[in-house]
Amino acid sequence: MTENFAYRTLSSGWGAARRLKNRLLNVFDPPVLVLVYHRVTTLAVDPLALAVSPENFRAQLEYLKTGFPVIRFEEDWTETRKPAVVVTFDDGYADNATQALPVLEEMEIPATFFVSSGTLDTRREFWWDELERVILLLEGNHAPFELKDLRYGRTWAVNSIAQREILYRDLHALISKILPERREEWLEQLRSWAGLDHTGREANRPLTSKELETLAASRWTTIGAHSVTHTPLSVLSEEEQRQEILASREKLEQLIGGGIEVFSYPFGRKVDYNRTSVRICREAGFAKAAANFPGQAHRWTDPWQIPRQLVRNWDGETFAAKIRSFWS
Repeated sequence: MTENFAYRTLSSGWGAARRLKNRLLNVFDPPVLVLVYHRVTTLAVDPLALAVSPENFRAQLEYLKTGFPVIRFEEDWTETRKPAVVVTFDDGYADNATQALPVLEEMEIPATFFVSSGTLDTRREFWWDELERVILLLEGNHAPFELKDLRYGRTWAVNSIAQREILYRDLHALISKILPERREEWLEQLRSWAGLDHTGREANRPLTSKELETLAASRWTTIGAHSVTHTPLSVLSEEEQRQEILASREKLEQLIGGGIEVFSYPFGRKVDYNRTSVRICREAGFAKAAANFPGQAHRWTDPWQIPRQLVRNWDGETFAAKIRSFWS
């Protein structure tokens, strides 16, 4: 009993010390919580859970609006006097302009949109959405799918939902390891096997140039680069990385008629980019680069590896609880 009492006393003391440390950090080094969204829309199928419904998005912004300063990603955060929040979007879906932007403007909340330039105006789906369309929405009986590839080739049965889900997960994981040209070869094999073309679904299309211009014209938005082909930079050579990063910025600058000062790593986990990626962004003059691993940004945070918290389709109450947990 004495040992248990001593343990509880020590634990209580440690907890109090942590709380005091957090309060001091909030005063002398106020953290910035960067949120990352992808889509604002309602989908019948959303295997990666990237979409937030318009209703939940509004409820989430209402909570942020009443609870915290919402600041811009590109701002100098050293001037921040208390904990603040930043809203960002990745990829460049059309619903960013058609559904997210009107709510942001109505509520006067700034947001940064990191856009992958290679899909603009194509009306083709991003590769992960095309995997979903070809595999998970497959109907009827089909012969097994055989991937013809010297290194990764194998065959999958597909006549049950569970088997198709395995094929989807396996290919999603494998595609993250290969170059864009090889990825397109695999997708063409899939389309040919399923008897489909590359025409994407309207609900999943990327931005058009005109929609990008609409986003860029808003006083509440910032446009950032997000590579050309949305390939994990860590699988690319230094020259290939440089091309992905700089060509993306150049294309976006041409379209919006202004400078691009910030970048977001595709996928953004620590395995998805490397020191070379960070160095290229720094040398290219980007003020900041966003990653996609959880954490808070402080004055000592590497500006080219800013952590972000992924937002899901949470209602207002759940979102508030999640934000509280993100601060802890």
